[in-house]
Amino acid sequence: MPTVREETAPAAIARGYFAAVAAQDVDAMASFWEPGALDVIHGVAEMRVPDDLRTWFGSLFASFPDFHFEVLDVIATDEKAAVHWHATGTFNGPTRFEGLVPNGAQVDIQGCDVLTVRDGRIQRNDAYMNGTDMARQLEALPPSGSRQERALFGVVNLKTRMAKLLRR
Repeated sequence: MPTVREETAPAAIARGYFAAVAAQDVDAMASFWEPGALDVIHGVAEMRVPDDLRTWFGSLFASFPDFHFEVLDVIATDEKAAVHWHATGTFNGPTRFEGLVPNGAQVDIQGCDVLTVRDGRIQRNDAYMNGTDMARQLEALPPSGSRQERALFGVVNLKTRMAKLLRR
């Protein structure tokens, strides 16, 4: 039986934090964090809490007005909570997201966040999702196996061959 108070246990903190994400409440989200902590969405963004977190998630929620988020599973230990999640939304809000202009694309992704929790506050988050799949859904990359993808790979491969020739 854990000796940590239930409301400060990593699983409870994770569930509360992600309930705030689902509610699109950036102030409530920030309240779960230790100020100055780092939230890393690997391959996408690095945020210092609270300012960067408020800015990035504020942009996400504005860009995807119908953003829907659900927790699929939570597994926790003494200081860690792993959260498997599912998010959907339509990229049709009034603001850019990650430099992209809203285009009406539908996004449906899953990911996993690994939170470090001490003294009832999130100290760090390492989030993982398939950024390539998200970029394809946002139409920032061509569909997998498409003629456009083969052309893109052809250009990248040509660049690589040219760089090798120039190094000789």
